[in-house]
Amino acid sequence: MNHILLTGLVVAATVLGAGMVFPQILRLHRTASTNGVSLAWIGVGVAMNAWWTAYALGSGLWGLLPVAVGGVFLYLVMVGQILRILGFGAVRQLMLGAAVLGAIPLPALIVGGIAAAGVAVGLCYAVQFVPAVLESFRSSDLRGLSFSTWLMALGEAVIWVMYGLAVSDIALVIGGTGGSLASAIIVAQLVRVRRPRIVYTGLQ
Repeated sequence: MNHILLTGLVVAATVLGAGMVFPQILRLHRTASTNGVSLAWIGVGVAMNAWWTAYALGSGLWGLLPVAVGGVFLYLVMVGQILRILGFGAVRQLMLGAAVLGAIPLPALIVGGIAAAGVAVGLCYAVQFVPAVLESFRSSDLRGLSFSTWLMALGEAVIWVMYGLAVSDIALVIGGTGGSLASAIIVAQLVRVRRPRIVYTGLQ
């Protein structure tokens, strides 16, 4: 794959990755509803983007860095929103998500260095959206979820799979594949549950 196309993939992934959380932030602000939103997913999002930041710096994947740093900031904004809406009783679920998956890459980093940690982060990213998937099946009311966020998450994940294959980075391939599957499931759930709203009022 030529350099121009690779650069295009990185730019596209960066735009989607940096922008995907904005619709969810706006939706939480507009509705003040967390229905269908997994608090564990938000906590995991903070931890995983922090790890991707470390991986980008350690492996020289500079195209990944803006997405990862921006992701940390935007997920922290959502943490603030959740605490404002639900109070500090939500801290436990937020921290649980961050601690469970966030701790997994640490042994890999200690034993095998940044490359091994990257694979571990990729595996974690592959299951990062699982709490959100489970919540989308548990809740019949998904009005707290942003359709645009998950559609953009799907697009970003697919692009990172393509980029990972092009540069032979197994961490990106693993993470992107898992992210693609999870995002696709949530998009399908939102289409199923909120179909009339999507058809008549556009993407929200």
